[in-house]
Amino acid sequence: MKRKVLFVINPIAGGKAKAHVPELIDKYIDRTTIDHTIVFTEEAGHAHWLAKEASNTYQSVIAVGGDGTVNEVASAVVKSNAALGILPFGSGNGLSRFLSIPMDTVEAIKNINHNKVEHIDAGQMNGQWFFNMAGMGFDAHISEVFARQTKRGFITYFRSAVQEIINYRSQRYHMQIDGSEYDREAFMLSFANSSQYGNNAHVSPRASVQDGLLDVCVIKPFPLYRFPEMGLRMFTKTADKSRYVEIIKGRHIQVSRKLSGPVHLDGEPQVTGPNAEINVVPLSLKVIVGNEYHPKAHE
Repeated sequence: MKRKVLFVINPIAGGKAKAHVPELIDKYIDRTTIDHTIVFTEEAGHAHWLAKEASNTYQSVIAVGGDGTVNEVASAVVKSNAALGILPFGSGNGLSRFLSIPMDTVEAIKNINHNKVEHIDAGQMNGQWFFNMAGMGFDAHISEVFARQTKRGFITYFRSAVQEIINYRSQRYHMQIDGSEYDREAFMLSFANSSQYGNNAHVSPRASVQDGLLDVCVIKPFPLYRFPEMGLRMFTKTADKSRYVEIIKGRHIQVSRKLSGPVHLDGEPQVTGPNAEINVVPLSLKVIVGNEYHPKAHE
């Protein structure tokens, strides 16, 4: 029998046109082994609903968009028999890059044909799913600012970060990680399933999506003149070598801060109360990875 595959296209993800994508899918999908359907989302949350409906009848559900679209689809198929696939069209494409999924659309479609499936971990913050990265502090603040921008892409994100960092103030966080207590003044906290935010900016270079752990990345306050160095470290996979970065691995994390504020789940911002509970759900998501993805490379 042919594998049933649903492509869920977010037409506005990453600010990139996708009207040509169905034609490319029709041209390069392997019709001898795949019976495919293509749908476009119409509003926020639609991708999740479509994927949920498909999770019992399709073997693969493909998110065509960025990390937000991936999160919507993945949170619908997690713990099901359906596998997540990705055609990357976002601003950062963090999980896609980590899983060695091609950034070129034609190659990404061919990757769906190959159907190399792995089980990966997923995270939850206050009961809501994330699959790549969640956080609070500066990166959550920037996610909130970025979400209001009319233009997308790395340049817009970087410009927002440079503009906001001057006035941003670090916060104190109390954490319990697998029963151990930590008090930290932090510029931001990132809860990393994969190693990177996106655009190959790695905050936790040794993170694995298959080790049953999340990497709690504490970015400590640093002098403003060191901002370029901190950025460079992320792009050279040496962030964990900085004295301003502490990484603590854990399965169950509780965080408290003085005030409510922004958090992000796979780059999508929201406001939560002062307390957050973060857990890992090991090997709960089936995903089509790139041919060059090797689990041992991320242990």
